[in-house]
Amino acid sequence: MSGPPKTIEQVLALHPWPEAYGAAPRLDWLWHFEVALSVDQLWPIIADSSRMNRALGVAEIKFEDRAGVRWGTSRPGGVAHEWVEVPWNWVAGQWIESTRIYERGFSKVVYAVFMLEPLTPERTRLSVYFGAVPRHLLGKIALSYGFPSLEKDFKRVLAQVSEQFNAMKPVLFLPPPEALSSEAETKLQEAEKRLKAHGLEAACVDRLLGWLRTGDEEDLYRIQIRERARAWQLDEQQLLRVALHATREAVLEISWDIICPHCRGVTEEVGALGGLTAKGACEVCELEFGTDAAESVEITFHVHPSIRAIAHRTFCSAEPATKQHIRLQRDLAPGAQFVVSPKLTPGSYRLRLHARSEYGFIDVAADKPAQHEWRASTLSREAVGLEPTLTLRNDSGTPQRFILEAARWSDHALRPGQLFSLQEYRDLFSEDYLSTDVQLAIGEQTILFTDIVGSTAMYAERGDPAAFMEVKNHFGEVFPVVARHRGAVVKTIGDAVMAAFSDPLDAVKASRDIHACFPPGRKDSDTRLRISLNSGPCIAVKLNTGVDYFGQTVNLAAKLQSLAESWQVAMSESVLRAPGVASWFEKEAVTLEALSFASKALREPLPVKRWTCFVE
Repeated sequence: MSGPPKTIEQVLALHPWPEAYGAAPRLDWLWHFEVALSVDQLWPIIADSSRMNRALGVAEIKFEDRAGVRWGTSRPGGVAHEWVEVPWNWVAGQWIESTRIYERGFSKVVYAVFMLEPLTPERTRLSVYFGAVPRHLLGKIALSYGFPSLEKDFKRVLAQVSEQFNAMKPVLFLPPPEALSSEAETKLQEAEKRLKAHGLEAACVDRLLGWLRTGDEEDLYRIQIRERARAWQLDEQQLLRVALHATREAVLEISWDIICPHCRGVTEEVGALGGLTAKGACEVCELEFGTDAAESVEITFHVHPSIRAIAHRTFCSAEPATKQHIRLQRDLAPGAQFVVSPKLTPGSYRLRLHARSEYGFIDVAADKPAQHEWRASTLSREAVGLEPTLTLRNDSGTPQRFILEAARWSDHALRPGQLFSLQEYRDLFSEDYLSTDVQLAIGEQTILFTDIVGSTAMYAERGDPAAFMEVKNHFGEVFPVVARHRGAVVKTIGDAVMAAFSDPLDAVKASRDIHACFPPGRKDSDTRLRISLNSGPCIAVKLNTGVDYFGQTVNLAAKLQSLAESWQVAMSESVLRAPGVASWFEKEAVTLEALSFASKALREPLPVKRWTCFVE
């Protein structure tokens, strides 16, 4: 698969030194390691250079963004070093280039290249190049002594990586955690008892609290519940319920994280929903953005400091690991070009230049052209094959950073809409509110409206007190059904209920069970409901002190009630088209009646399906 190991000259022919420093006297080191892992297995380990450096014994690094430039500081051996961390170049699964320009320390410049070459499907050659321009004679001596010892550390760590991976153990380079204080352990044990007594799933409680005791600090700093649920093969919603209750127990802390749409990094961590702002900014990406986009906010959790103090420690900027959506990043000088062949899976990818909001796209499929030229001046939509040859050409008069990234966002993130449509969250955090100037896009939601049929006559016949009690009692039966089907009651409007669901099928099943609460022939209540459903994008806004939903999806869901009567559900085609809904109706042998909804606000009548759950 691959030829003999490359020489320093061959590596630098492929990955030349930064032009401004290429002629300076320097020291060079090149090491080759054969690792018993495939390229796909080894790449995420090498890309996570912060965790790798910690295992290598590299000193901790502090990073600070100043005027769009990332500065790093560290004290290896007690000697202060300070540098500019130049944005990295990389192609995912193939190579990484890193440059540091020092203001203090032994070096003026350090340049590093990591190359992965497949030897067999199960073995990979990792080539590691370091070059350094010493600051002075003392620096030259220190570098000559320090870098050769790093080769031994790489051999040790890579051997551990192979052994752990092939033994099916986590490749985490875990340092032994400090034991919890007696106070923290007692608090955790008491919280465990209360969480289980509340009826929360024991497996989720045990796994989460156990992880808080022994987990790696790098993983515990920012806990993504959906990612953990998948890694542990636990139900996402059950684990989320545990996390929310653990937050109320002061075991965890919730964080509303504002996410940059370019680097997809956290630009601000907000401890309460009310602290979210309408605007965000990423200094490194030189970008201002609104928080009203669907991916602008993620909800994560931190370990409460009374349990375990988790510091945000870094040992490298680890750009390819922190920006996994970016498959290719490359800086080019004016007039320069670069040819690269990234390995891409089928799907849509976004082309952009740093600090610019315009995008181009490439659609990757097996039967598409093998070549594409991407000019800085042209951002179009093209189709390419799985391993295309891309020619990046900077035809502008200024330096440009070319970035190729997956258009689709990770589905590990917990978004506001998934939280707002969970009844447990609304019950536990009823005091949460949005600022009046903030509108959160919460993605696709299915909105359910109920309405009591003949409520006007009921009030006239029974009088207000008796009618009010009937309405209140019916709320007491509807609310648990919504919660049982993983939905949340957004609000009540008179005798009507508005609820929201992340999964349309949950809303459909809830509709059936709500009607089943008030079947024909029920003796103790003559309440009869109509229900309407609609799916689509919504925004969350402030209403009084709560979180309300707003938008065309909500408006249409309410209006569809005019097409339903007792024990009926009127739903838009968007509900029926949702995954699993049509097949569920078929399995249940449900007959749907085709109708249409007309309105002056619509260009043409909207197809609607009506479902009669019971007949008197």
